[in-house]
Amino acid sequence: MTDELSERYFDAAIGLLQRVRDEESRNIAAAGSLIADAVAEGGRIFVTGAGHSSLPAQDVVYRAGGLALMNLLAVPGAVGVDVMPATLGSALERVDGLASAVLETSPAREGDVLVVISLSGRNSLPVEMAMKARALGLKVIAVTSVEYTKETTSRHSSGTFLKDHCDVALDSKIAVGDAELEVEGVPTRFASASTVVTSAIMQSVVASAVAGLAERGITPPMLRSGNVDGGHDWNGRIMREYGDRIFYHA
Repeated sequence: MTDELSERYFDAAIGLLQRVRDEESRNIAAAGSLIADAVAEGGRIFVTGAGHSSLPAQDVVYRAGGLALMNLLAVPGAVGVDVMPATLGSALERVDGLASAVLETSPAREGDVLVVISLSGRNSLPVEMAMKARALGLKVIAVTSVEYTKETTSRHSSGTFLKDHCDVALDSKIAVGDAELEVEGVPTRFASASTVVTSAIMQSVVASAVAGLAERGITPPMLRSGNVDGGHDWNGRIMREYGDRIFYHA
């Protein structure tokens, strides 16, 4: 049973990844182009997510083999499960005005790109984040599950979802509930796949942006692993050269 369940999980995750690859390739390319455009024009790139949706956001920030200009736009108390109680983070996602306050006090400005990650896309925080960002002149990329817009209701006062306020929407294909397995004796479905799939989406978007910059004859500012010889020196040079667009390094 254990081996069968683990295989079923891998099959489910692989199936979702294949769907995203086949059905979202055009949108991934469009998202990559938005980021490449901003980088080429001197803009900055921000990515945000609350709760477990912050994990794919963090995965592309200060990352070996990653684009150095990816910056985490953190919402205090909503980034992870390190707040006590952990349910506070979920509550903050439903607070009106929080996203606007975060954006207004951030370094984000017109011409930048903001990636907003939210599985359901229904809470006030991601919806307001996207709305406010576009009002400030940023381009917005949404990474969400469109299925939630069909089977749930918005928690934002506008009645809209994250996908309704973006320049490019990437559909993770995750089913409502984010649980891929079921077995007799367990009263609820289990085994989430959203982090696996959304992280792959984010890496593919960054890869598309990097390729787009190279095609334009622009050398992308990439980071190397600090665990390979010369990695620290390489990264130090990149951070000095692009310091005005990197906000995770003093």
